[in-house]
Amino acid sequence: MAMDSLITAAARALAAGDPLGALNRVALRSDAPALALRGIAMAQLGDLVRAKALLRSAARAFGPREAVARARCAVAAAEIALVSRDLGWREGALDAARATLEAHGDRANAAHARYLAARRLLLIGRLAEAERILADATTDALPAAATIWAGVAGEALVVAGIAIRRIRAAEARTALARAGLAARAAGIPALVAEVDAAARALDQPAARRVAPGGDRPLLLDEVESLLASPALVVDACRHMVREGPEAVSLGRRPVLFALARALGEAWPADVPRATLVARAFGGKVADESHRARLRVEVGRLRAALGTLAEVHATRRGFALRPRGNGPVVVLAPPVDDRHAAVLALLADGEAWSSSALALALGTGQRTVQRALDALAAAGKVQSFGRGRARRWTVPSVPGFPTALLLSVPLPSE
Repeated sequence: MAMDSLITAAARALAAGDPLGALNRVALRSDAPALALRGIAMAQLGDLVRAKALLRSAARAFGPREAVARARCAVAAAEIALVSRDLGWREGALDAARATLEAHGDRANAAHARYLAARRLLLIGRLAEAERILADATTDALPAAATIWAGVAGEALVVAGIAIRRIRAAEARTALARAGLAARAAGIPALVAEVDAAARALDQPAARRVAPGGDRPLLLDEVESLLASPALVVDACRHMVREGPEAVSLGRRPVLFALARALGEAWPADVPRATLVARAFGGKVADESHRARLRVEVGRLRAALGTLAEVHATRRGFALRPRGNGPVVVLAPPVDDRHAAVLALLADGEAWSSSALALALGTGQRTVQRALDALAAAGKVQSFGRGRARRWTVPSVPGFPTALLLSVPLPSE
Protein backbone atom coordinates (compact mmCIF):
# COMPACT_ATOMS: atom_id res chain seq x y z
CA MET A 1 0.00 0.00 0.00
CA ALA A 2 1.42 3.32 -1.01
CA MET A 3 1.62 5.51 2.06
CA ASP A 4 1.90 9.31 2.25
CA SER A 5 2.33 11.48 5.31
CA LEU A 6 -1.41 12.01 5.89
CA ILE A 7 -2.16 8.30 5.61
CA THR A 8 0.69 7.53 8.02
CA ALA A 9 -0.54 10.14 10.51
CA ALA A 10 -4.13 8.89 10.28
CA ALA A 11 -3.03 5.30 10.84
CA ARG A 12 -1.05 6.33 13.93
CA ALA A 13 -4.06 8.23 15.26
CA LEU A 14 -6.26 5.16 14.85
CA ALA A 15 -3.70 2.95 16.58
CA ALA A 16 -3.73 5.39 19.50
CA GLY A 17 -7.55 5.31 19.70
CA ASP A 18 -8.10 8.77 18.17
CA PRO A 19 -10.63 8.28 15.33
CA LEU A 20 -11.47 11.98 15.07
CA GLY A 21 -7.80 12.81 14.59
CA ALA A 22 -7.64 10.23 11.82
CA LEU A 23 -10.74 11.59 10.10
CA ASN A 24 -9.35 15.12 10.19
CA ARG A 25 -6.56 13.91 7.92
CA VAL A 26 -8.43 11.68 5.43
CA ALA A 27 -12.13 12.62 5.58
CA LEU A 28 -12.13 14.26 2.12
CA ARG A 29 -10.08 11.60 0.36
CA SER A 30 -11.51 8.70 -1.64
CA ASP A 31 -8.42 6.68 -2.51
CA ALA A 32 -8.26 3.10 -1.25
CA PRO A 33 -6.00 3.64 1.81
CA ALA A 34 -8.09 6.61 2.92
CA LEU A 35 -11.33 4.68 2.50
CA ALA A 36 -9.95 1.88 4.67
CA LEU A 37 -8.82 4.27 7.40
CA ARG A 38 -12.12 6.14 7.29
CA GLY A 39 -13.95 2.83 7.69
CA ILE A 40 -11.90 1.90 10.76
CA ALA A 41 -12.42 5.38 12.21
CA MET A 42 -16.19 5.17 11.73
CA ALA A 43 -16.15 1.77 13.43
CA GLN A 44 -14.34 3.24 16.43
CA LEU A 45 -16.96 5.98 16.55
CA GLY A 46 -19.76 3.42 16.55
CA ASP A 47 -21.20 3.94 13.05
CA LEU A 48 -20.84 0.31 12.05
CA VAL A 49 -23.10 0.48 8.99
CA ARG A 50 -21.03 3.27 7.44
CA ALA A 51 -17.83 1.53 8.50
CA LYS A 52 -18.78 -1.68 6.68
CA ALA A 53 -19.66 0.22 3.53
CA LEU A 54 -16.34 2.11 3.53
CA LEU A 55 -14.33 -1.06 4.06
CA ARG A 56 -16.14 -2.83 1.22
CA SER A 57 -15.33 0.14 -1.03
CA ALA A 58 -11.69 0.07 0.08
CA ALA A 59 -11.37 -3.67 -0.58
CA ARG A 60 -12.71 -3.16 -4.10
CA ALA A 61 -10.43 -0.18 -4.69
CA PHE A 62 -7.27 -2.04 -3.78
CA GLY A 63 -5.81 -3.82 -6.78
CA PRO A 64 -5.18 -7.59 -7.02
CA ARG A 65 -1.50 -7.02 -6.27
CA GLU A 66 -2.29 -5.31 -2.96
CA ALA A 67 -3.05 -8.53 -1.11
CA VAL A 68 -1.90 -7.24 2.27
CA ALA A 69 -4.17 -4.20 2.10
CA ARG A 70 -7.14 -6.36 1.14
CA ALA A 71 -6.33 -8.74 3.99
CA ARG A 72 -6.25 -5.84 6.44
CA CYS A 73 -9.68 -4.77 5.21
CA ALA A 74 -10.94 -8.33 5.80
CA VAL A 75 -9.62 -8.28 9.36
CA ALA A 76 -11.23 -4.89 10.02
CA ALA A 77 -14.53 -6.15 8.59
CA ALA A 78 -14.33 -9.20 10.87
CA GLU A 79 -13.82 -6.95 13.88
CA ILE A 80 -16.89 -4.91 12.93
CA ALA A 81 -18.87 -8.14 12.52
CA LEU A 82 -17.76 -9.24 15.99
CA VAL A 83 -18.73 -5.93 17.59
CA SER A 84 -22.10 -5.93 15.83
CA ARG A 85 -22.55 -9.56 16.91
CA ASP A 86 -22.77 -10.87 13.36
CA LEU A 87 -21.23 -14.18 14.39
CA GLY A 88 -22.11 -16.22 11.32
CA TRP A 89 -19.21 -15.05 9.19
CA ARG A 90 -17.22 -17.45 7.01
CA GLU A 91 -14.27 -18.59 9.10
CA GLY A 92 -12.21 -19.31 5.99
CA ALA A 93 -12.14 -15.65 4.95
CA LEU A 94 -10.49 -14.53 8.19
CA ASP A 95 -8.11 -17.51 8.14
CA ALA A 96 -7.04 -16.63 4.60
CA ALA A 97 -6.49 -13.00 5.57
CA ARG A 98 -4.39 -14.06 8.55
CA ALA A 99 -2.29 -16.38 6.39
CA THR A 100 -1.69 -13.56 3.89
CA LEU A 101 -0.60 -11.17 6.62
CA GLU A 102 1.75 -13.71 8.15
CA ALA A 103 3.26 -14.53 4.75
CA HIS A 104 4.02 -10.84 4.13
CA GLY A 105 5.49 -10.21 7.59
CA ASP A 106 2.57 -8.21 9.05
CA ARG A 107 2.61 -10.16 12.28
CA ALA A 108 0.78 -7.51 14.32
CA ASN A 109 -2.37 -7.62 12.18
CA ALA A 110 -2.07 -11.39 11.85
CA ALA A 111 -2.07 -11.64 15.65
CA HIS A 112 -5.14 -9.40 15.75
CA ALA A 113 -6.92 -11.68 13.26
CA ARG A 114 -6.10 -14.64 15.48
CA TYR A 115 -7.55 -12.82 18.48
CA LEU A 116 -10.77 -12.02 16.61
CA ALA A 117 -11.21 -15.65 15.61
CA ALA A 118 -10.62 -16.79 19.18
CA ARG A 119 -13.05 -14.26 20.60
CA ARG A 120 -15.81 -15.34 18.21
CA LEU A 121 -15.25 -18.97 19.20
CA LEU A 122 -15.46 -17.96 22.86
CA LEU A 123 -18.79 -16.22 22.31
CA ILE A 124 -20.33 -19.27 20.67
CA GLY A 125 -18.98 -21.65 23.32
CA ARG A 126 -16.29 -23.44 21.28
CA LEU A 127 -13.68 -23.13 24.01
CA ALA A 128 -11.28 -25.87 22.94
CA GLU A 129 -10.95 -24.36 19.46
CA ALA A 130 -10.38 -20.90 20.93
CA GLU A 131 -7.60 -22.30 23.12
CA ARG A 132 -5.94 -23.95 20.14
CA ILE A 133 -5.89 -20.66 18.25
CA LEU A 134 -4.37 -18.82 21.21
CA ALA A 135 -1.76 -21.54 21.61
CA ASP A 136 -0.39 -20.56 18.18
CA ALA A 137 0.04 -16.90 19.18
CA THR A 138 3.55 -15.45 19.00
CA THR A 139 3.00 -11.93 20.31
CA ASP A 140 5.89 -12.24 22.76
CA ALA A 141 8.34 -12.08 19.86
CA LEU A 142 6.86 -8.87 18.46
CA PRO A 143 8.14 -5.33 19.15
CA ALA A 144 6.50 -3.62 22.12
CA ALA A 145 4.48 -1.11 20.11
CA ALA A 146 1.05 0.13 21.19
CA THR A 147 -0.69 -2.14 18.67
CA ILE A 148 1.16 -5.15 20.05
CA TRP A 149 0.23 -4.30 23.62
CA ALA A 150 -3.38 -4.03 22.45
CA GLY A 151 -3.07 -7.51 20.95
CA VAL A 152 -1.64 -8.88 24.20
CA ALA A 153 -4.54 -7.32 26.12
CA GLY A 154 -7.09 -8.78 23.71
CA GLU A 155 -5.55 -12.23 23.90
CA ALA A 156 -5.54 -12.07 27.72
CA LEU A 157 -9.22 -11.10 27.68
CA VAL A 158 -10.05 -14.22 25.70
CA VAL A 159 -7.95 -16.35 28.07
CA ALA A 160 -9.87 -14.83 30.99
CA GLY A 161 -13.17 -15.52 29.24
CA ILE A 162 -12.27 -19.17 28.71
CA ALA A 163 -11.21 -19.49 32.36
CA ILE A 164 -14.49 -17.96 33.51
CA ARG A 165 -16.51 -20.32 31.33
CA ARG A 166 -14.55 -23.22 32.79
CA ILE A 167 -15.10 -21.77 36.32
CA ARG A 168 -11.42 -21.16 37.13
CA ALA A 169 -11.54 -17.94 39.08
CA ALA A 170 -7.83 -17.57 39.97
CA GLU A 171 -6.79 -18.21 36.37
CA ALA A 172 -9.30 -15.62 35.18
CA ARG A 173 -8.03 -12.97 37.61
CA THR A 174 -4.42 -13.59 36.54
CA ALA A 175 -5.35 -13.19 32.88
CA LEU A 176 -7.32 -10.00 33.58
CA ALA A 177 -4.40 -8.53 35.52
CA ARG A 178 -2.17 -9.21 32.50
CA ALA A 179 -4.80 -7.66 30.22
CA GLY A 180 -4.95 -4.56 32.40
CA LEU A 181 -1.19 -4.02 32.31
CA ALA A 182 -1.10 -4.49 28.53
CA ALA A 183 -4.09 -2.21 27.94
CA ARG A 184 -2.50 0.59 29.93
CA ALA A 185 0.79 0.10 28.08
CA ALA A 186 -1.13 0.43 24.81
CA GLY A 187 -2.64 3.71 26.02
CA ILE A 188 -6.04 3.06 24.40
CA PRO A 189 -8.83 4.29 26.73
CA ALA A 190 -11.55 2.09 25.19
CA LEU A 191 -9.44 -1.02 25.71
CA VAL A 192 -8.66 -0.06 29.31
CA ALA A 193 -12.38 0.42 29.92
CA GLU A 194 -13.18 -3.00 28.43
CA VAL A 195 -10.64 -4.73 30.65
CA ASP A 196 -11.83 -2.86 33.74
CA ALA A 197 -15.45 -3.84 32.98
CA ALA A 198 -14.44 -7.51 32.66
CA ALA A 199 -12.57 -7.32 35.98
CA ARG A 200 -15.60 -5.77 37.70
CA ALA A 201 -17.78 -8.62 36.43
CA LEU A 202 -15.77 -11.02 38.57
CA ASP A 203 -16.90 -9.11 41.64
CA GLN A 204 -20.57 -9.56 40.72
CA PRO A 205 -22.69 -12.60 41.58
CA ALA A 206 -22.12 -15.42 39.13
CA ALA A 207 -24.95 -17.60 40.44
CA ARG A 208 -27.42 -18.10 43.29
CA ARG A 209 -27.54 -20.90 45.82
CA VAL A 210 -31.23 -21.74 46.14
CA ALA A 211 -32.33 -22.77 49.62
CA PRO A 212 -35.66 -22.89 51.52
CA GLY A 213 -34.48 -20.19 53.90
CA GLY A 214 -33.63 -17.77 51.09
CA ASP A 215 -31.31 -17.58 48.13
CA ARG A 216 -27.68 -16.54 48.54
CA PRO A 217 -25.65 -14.95 45.72
CA LEU A 218 -22.29 -16.59 44.94
CA LEU A 219 -19.16 -15.13 43.36
CA LEU A 220 -17.29 -17.18 40.79
CA ASP A 221 -14.71 -18.21 43.42
CA GLU A 222 -17.50 -19.57 45.62
CA VAL A 223 -19.06 -21.44 42.71
CA GLU A 224 -15.69 -23.04 41.97
CA SER A 225 -15.35 -24.14 45.60
CA LEU A 226 -18.89 -25.53 45.62
CA LEU A 227 -18.31 -27.59 42.47
CA ALA A 228 -15.10 -28.98 43.96
CA SER A 229 -16.92 -30.05 47.15
CA PRO A 230 -18.64 -33.42 47.64
CA ALA A 231 -22.07 -31.77 47.19
CA LEU A 232 -24.50 -33.03 44.55
CA VAL A 233 -25.15 -29.86 42.54
CA VAL A 234 -28.29 -29.39 40.48
CA ASP A 235 -26.87 -26.74 38.15
CA ALA A 236 -29.64 -24.63 36.61
CA CYS A 237 -27.04 -22.40 34.95
CA ARG A 238 -25.92 -25.21 32.63
CA HIS A 239 -28.85 -27.59 33.08
CA MET A 240 -26.92 -30.49 34.50
CA VAL A 241 -26.54 -32.53 37.69
CA ARG A 242 -22.97 -32.88 38.87
CA GLU A 243 -20.86 -34.19 41.71
CA GLY A 244 -17.17 -33.34 41.46
CA PRO A 245 -15.86 -34.31 38.02
CA GLU A 246 -18.90 -36.46 37.19
CA ALA A 247 -21.75 -34.66 35.44
CA VAL A 248 -25.00 -35.56 33.69
CA SER A 249 -26.25 -33.04 31.13
CA LEU A 250 -30.03 -32.54 30.96
CA GLY A 251 -29.94 -29.51 28.68
CA ARG A 252 -31.93 -31.30 25.98
CA ARG A 253 -34.31 -32.94 28.46
CA PRO A 254 -36.15 -30.03 30.11
CA VAL A 255 -38.79 -32.18 31.82
CA LEU A 256 -36.15 -34.28 33.56
CA PHE A 257 -34.23 -31.20 34.64
CA ALA A 258 -37.41 -29.56 35.99
CA LEU A 259 -37.99 -32.67 38.10
CA ALA A 260 -34.37 -32.75 39.27
CA ARG A 261 -34.50 -29.09 40.28
CA ALA A 262 -37.77 -29.46 42.16
CA LEU A 263 -36.42 -32.48 44.04
CA GLY A 264 -33.13 -30.69 44.74
CA GLU A 265 -34.83 -27.60 46.14
CA ALA A 266 -36.89 -29.72 48.54
CA TRP A 267 -34.02 -31.97 49.71
CA PRO A 268 -33.91 -33.75 52.14
CA ALA A 269 -37.72 -33.67 52.14
CA ASP A 270 -39.88 -35.18 49.43
CA VAL A 271 -42.02 -33.33 46.86
CA PRO A 272 -45.76 -34.01 46.43
CA ARG A 273 -46.79 -35.49 43.10
CA ALA A 274 -49.06 -32.53 42.35
CA THR A 275 -46.13 -30.14 42.78
CA LEU A 276 -43.94 -32.20 40.46
CA VAL A 277 -46.69 -32.31 37.84
CA ALA A 278 -47.01 -28.52 37.99
CA ARG A 279 -43.23 -27.97 37.76
CA ALA A 280 -42.59 -30.46 34.98
CA PHE A 281 -45.76 -30.37 32.87
CA GLY A 282 -47.47 -27.14 33.83
CA GLY A 283 -50.59 -29.00 34.93
CA LYS A 284 -52.66 -27.51 37.70
CA VAL A 285 -54.44 -30.74 38.60
CA ALA A 286 -52.59 -34.04 38.86
CA ASP A 287 -55.09 -36.45 37.29
CA GLU A 288 -54.36 -40.11 36.58
CA SER A 289 -52.83 -39.37 33.14
CA HIS A 290 -50.44 -36.86 34.72
CA ARG A 291 -49.52 -39.37 37.43
CA ALA A 292 -48.80 -42.04 34.83
CA ARG A 293 -46.61 -39.66 32.84
CA LEU A 294 -44.86 -38.57 36.04
CA ARG A 295 -43.97 -42.19 36.84
CA VAL A 296 -42.48 -42.60 33.36
CA GLU A 297 -40.42 -39.41 33.60
CA VAL A 298 -39.20 -40.23 37.11
CA GLY A 299 -38.02 -43.59 35.79
CA ARG A 300 -36.12 -41.80 33.04
CA LEU A 301 -34.60 -39.44 35.60
CA ARG A 302 -33.43 -42.39 37.71
CA ALA A 303 -31.74 -43.89 34.67
CA ALA A 304 -30.15 -40.56 33.67
CA LEU A 305 -28.72 -39.84 37.13
CA GLY A 306 -27.06 -43.26 37.23
CA THR A 307 -24.44 -43.38 39.98
CA LEU A 308 -25.00 -39.80 41.12
CA ALA A 309 -28.34 -40.09 42.91
CA GLU A 310 -31.48 -42.14 43.46
CA VAL A 311 -35.11 -41.02 43.29
CA HIS A 312 -37.22 -42.73 45.95
CA ALA A 313 -40.99 -42.94 45.94
CA THR A 314 -42.70 -41.78 49.15
CA ARG A 315 -46.28 -41.85 50.31
CA ARG A 316 -47.04 -38.40 48.91
CA GLY A 317 -44.46 -38.06 46.13
CA PHE A 318 -40.75 -38.51 45.45
CA ALA A 319 -37.45 -37.62 47.14
CA LEU A 320 -33.89 -37.22 45.86
CA ARG A 321 -31.14 -39.18 47.63
CA PRO A 322 -27.51 -38.60 46.61
CA ARG A 323 -25.39 -41.73 46.51
CA GLY A 324 -22.46 -39.79 47.97
CA ASN A 325 -22.10 -38.27 51.43
CA GLY A 326 -22.53 -34.62 50.44
CA PRO A 327 -25.63 -32.42 50.56
CA VAL A 328 -27.82 -31.50 47.58
CA VAL A 329 -27.36 -27.91 46.38
CA VAL A 330 -29.33 -26.10 43.66
CA LEU A 331 -27.35 -23.53 41.69
CA ALA A 332 -29.37 -21.01 39.68
CA PRO A 333 -28.59 -17.99 37.47
CA PRO A 334 -28.20 -14.64 39.27
CA VAL A 335 -31.49 -13.38 37.85
CA ASP A 336 -34.52 -15.63 38.17
CA ASP A 337 -35.84 -15.46 34.62
CA ARG A 338 -36.68 -18.34 32.29
CA HIS A 339 -34.83 -16.47 29.55
CA ALA A 340 -31.77 -15.71 31.70
CA ALA A 341 -29.37 -17.07 29.07
CA VAL A 342 -30.60 -14.56 26.48
CA LEU A 343 -30.40 -11.74 29.02
CA ALA A 344 -26.85 -12.79 29.94
CA LEU A 345 -25.68 -12.41 26.35
CA LEU A 346 -27.44 -9.09 25.87
CA ALA A 347 -25.98 -7.79 29.15
CA ASP A 348 -22.59 -7.28 27.46
CA GLY A 349 -23.94 -3.98 26.08
CA GLU A 350 -23.71 -4.93 22.40
CA ALA A 351 -26.56 -5.15 19.91
CA TRP A 352 -27.27 -8.77 18.95
CA SER A 353 -29.22 -10.27 16.08
CA SER A 354 -31.52 -13.20 16.82
CA SER A 355 -29.40 -15.42 14.58
CA ALA A 356 -26.23 -14.57 16.55
CA LEU A 357 -28.02 -15.27 19.83
CA ALA A 358 -29.16 -18.64 18.50
CA LEU A 359 -25.62 -19.48 17.39
CA ALA A 360 -24.15 -18.52 20.76
CA LEU A 361 -26.81 -20.45 22.71
CA GLY A 362 -26.73 -23.50 20.46
CA THR A 363 -30.48 -23.41 19.90
CA GLY A 364 -32.95 -22.60 17.13
CA GLN A 365 -33.49 -19.07 15.89
CA ARG A 366 -37.26 -19.39 16.30
CA THR A 367 -36.79 -20.40 19.94
CA VAL A 368 -34.64 -17.32 20.52
CA GLN A 369 -37.17 -15.11 18.74
CA ARG A 370 -39.96 -16.33 21.02
CA ALA A 371 -37.77 -15.56 24.04
CA LEU A 372 -37.01 -12.07 22.71
CA ASP A 373 -40.68 -11.39 22.08
CA ALA A 374 -41.51 -12.43 25.65
CA LEU A 375 -38.72 -10.28 27.08
CA ALA A 376 -39.76 -7.32 24.91
CA ALA A 377 -43.35 -7.63 26.12
CA ALA A 378 -42.02 -7.49 29.69
CA GLY A 379 -39.94 -4.41 28.88
CA LYS A 380 -36.64 -6.18 29.53
CA VAL A 381 -35.18 -5.87 26.01
CA GLN A 382 -35.59 -3.50 23.10
CA SER A 383 -34.91 -3.70 19.38
CA PHE A 384 -34.10 -1.43 16.47
CA GLY A 385 -33.95 -1.96 12.73
CA ARG A 386 -36.01 -4.29 10.60
CA GLY A 387 -35.62 -7.64 8.92
CA ARG A 388 -32.07 -9.00 8.86
CA ALA A 389 -30.81 -5.66 10.22
CA ARG A 390 -32.87 -5.97 13.40
CA ARG A 391 -30.78 -5.91 16.56
CA TRP A 392 -31.64 -6.46 20.21
CA THR A 393 -30.22 -4.75 23.28
CA VAL A 394 -30.98 -4.68 26.97
CA PRO A 395 -31.73 -1.26 28.55
CA SER A 396 -30.14 -2.09 31.90
CA VAL A 397 -29.66 -5.17 34.03
CA PRO A 398 -28.00 -3.92 37.25
CA GLY A 399 -25.76 -6.45 38.89
CA PHE A 400 -26.14 -8.98 36.08
CA PRO A 401 -22.91 -10.59 34.88
CA THR A 402 -21.95 -10.76 31.23
CA ALA A 403 -22.29 -13.84 29.06
CA LEU A 404 -18.77 -14.85 30.03
CA LEU A 405 -20.16 -16.05 33.34
CA LEU A 406 -22.44 -18.95 34.12
CA SER A 407 -25.79 -18.21 32.55
CA VAL A 408 -25.07 -19.59 29.10
CA PRO A 409 -25.36 -23.37 28.74
CA LEU A 410 -22.29 -24.77 27.07
CA PRO A 411 -21.96 -27.78 24.82
CA SER A 412 -20.34 -30.86 26.30
CA GLU A 413 -16.58 -30.49 26.41
